[in-house]
Amino acid sequence: MAALAAAGISDAFPVQVLTIPDVLVGRDVAAEAPTGSGKTLAFGLPMIELLGTARPQYPVGLVLAPTRELAKQIADALIGPAAALGRVVHGLYGGVPFEPQIAALERGVDIAVATPGRLLDLVGQGLVQLDEIGIVVVDEADRLADMGFLPDVRRLLALTPPGRQTLLFSATLDGDVEVLVAEEQHDPVHHRLERREEAAAGIGHIHHLLWVLADKDKPVLLAKLVRHAGPTVVFSRTRHGADRIAQRLARSHVTVAALHGGNSQLKRQAALEAFRDGEVQALVCTDVAARGIHVDGVACVVQYDLPADHRDYIHRAGRTGRAGAAGTVVSFVDPANRRHAESIIGLTGIDAELTEPELAQVESAVERAAVDEQLAALADIRRPGQLGAVTLPRLRRSPR
Repeated sequence: MAALAAAGISDAFPVQVLTIPDVLVGRDVAAEAPTGSGKTLAFGLPMIELLGTARPQYPVGLVLAPTRELAKQIADALIGPAAALGRVVHGLYGGVPFEPQIAALERGVDIAVATPGRLLDLVGQGLVQLDEIGIVVVDEADRLADMGFLPDVRRLLALTPPGRQTLLFSATLDGDVEVLVAEEQHDPVHHRLERREEAAAGIGHIHHLLWVLADKDKPVLLAKLVRHAGPTVVFSRTRHGADRIAQRLARSHVTVAALHGGNSQLKRQAALEAFRDGEVQALVCTDVAARGIHVDGVACVVQYDLPADHRDYIHRAGRTGRAGAAGTVVSFVDPANRRHAESIIGLTGIDAELTEPELAQVESAVERAAVDEQLAALADIRRPGQLGAVTLPRLRRSPR
């Protein structure tokens, strides 16, 4: 509790209130909750509480994540609370050298946060053993399925003890994810974050706009939008497109960084850190980052190219409106794609319609700061979340 308070975290999000009690008593949990709802601490805190100290190369806890960025951010979020109880958390993911990860495993890692590919490499070389895993978490399970990682996930789970506790967190629990629940979990407790709880978690503060405009008009409008709205994540369909958008923004005197699979992990991490630190106004990326960017304070998400389906729309939109802050999602719609855009509106259930571009529809940075201040004031008088007789601290970052 003291470590969380020192990090400015003091109130439980709904997904944490729903799931932590079941995890603490040893139940398998299948939780359906959107990105940005507080899932990392929902599974991370009870893991830290329940698991003991690992011996070298034999972690006792495992978290599987779909992307390098997400694995790193989960590990970073858990290192502080884990250290308070003498636990060690370390990330195992590709794009960076093996040596530091191997050295950490040889010293002893209690909770490993890994991408499937890197973990399979380490297992294949005999550098890590999964025989003593007590709790395994499959995070962003639907994204792992979308990216084709479920066979690797099953291979890794087969290496863990059959009596392990298995926690599965996902934005949706249908299709391949539903099969994973049936195959890998024992009598799981199902939790779904309802709409009223999503609003309490801050997810309901997103304003959706779909603007119809010609492709040639996008670059100028995007530059104006970024300057007006504040920190913005821009999604492009391709790597080449992301680089081209970033170059055009730079020519319009907008500070910008690009993040996509064509960049090295170090370059991707540098771009993300520059955006997080406020050194750049816009981060232009492909869907490789749709589940990997967890940055508070993103004012606006711009879908420069419409996503392939409604699920990608939801994942992209989840980059803003996090932790109780207000946010805006603006989608650029080519006139030829009106029908696809209308389909996305219907399938996601968002409150939006196709309109002509109008910058006044987007809150400015000054307006948004005032809204966030009001939301923060309301949060301060809200009753904290409780687990039975135990009152959780507010597991929420203090507003800037």
